[in-house]
Amino acid sequence: MIVAIDGPAGAGKSTIAKIIAEKLRFLYIDTGAMYRALTLKVIEQDIDIKDTQRIVEIAADLSIDLINNPDGSLKVFLDGRDVSRQIREPRITKFVSDIAKLKGVRDIMLKLQRGFGERGNCVLDGRDIGTIVFPDAKNKFYLDAHFKERVKRRHKELNVSGEDVSAQDVESDLQNRDSIDSTREIAPLKKAEDAIYIDTTNISIEEVVNKVLKEIKP
Repeated sequence: MIVAIDGPAGAGKSTIAKIIAEKLRFLYIDTGAMYRALTLKVIEQDIDIKDTQRIVEIAADLSIDLINNPDGSLKVFLDGRDVSRQIREPRITKFVSDIAKLKGVRDIMLKLQRGFGERGNCVLDGRDIGTIVFPDAKNKFYLDAHFKERVKRRHKELNVSGEDVSAQDVESDLQNRDSIDSTREIAPLKKAEDAIYIDTTNISIEEVVNKVLKEIKP
């Protein structure tokens, strides 16, 4: 069974997806982490962000593995090394949407994501899971929240992780990511027609989880 959870940054999809996967004992797959891992490799190799051909070549030769920890968190391995923390750094966030919009990159990631999904029951979160990656999934959800609330959540998340980032910088970053993700030609961020929409602005994590679990069909 596939549970697809899409939505913009800060809507709570990763948090909810982890909990749902843990409760159902499904594999949790953070597709955004895969694009972040690629972005890390591009940066580490000092590749020009505009060098599309080279970036696609790196993606084609990429080795990514995702392993769920007992506590529901995710370990991300890039070419055999654990990069779970590095891929969350601001330098990655700054460029990940630019790399994720490339058609060649998305074609490669699509195959990898479907490969992970074929391992068995899983919960995937991203921006095109219900529309492109698994369009035939029976259980699709689109999580959203007011922009100011998403900024607040993202700022708090970064502060907790030790990143010294201003709320203004977070707001600017989210505006940029929203624009790129929703307007890109290939697999733009949008709600699948048959996805269940949940506004998470004024409800707790537990309430969102309960809403999702209530709607999941075997």
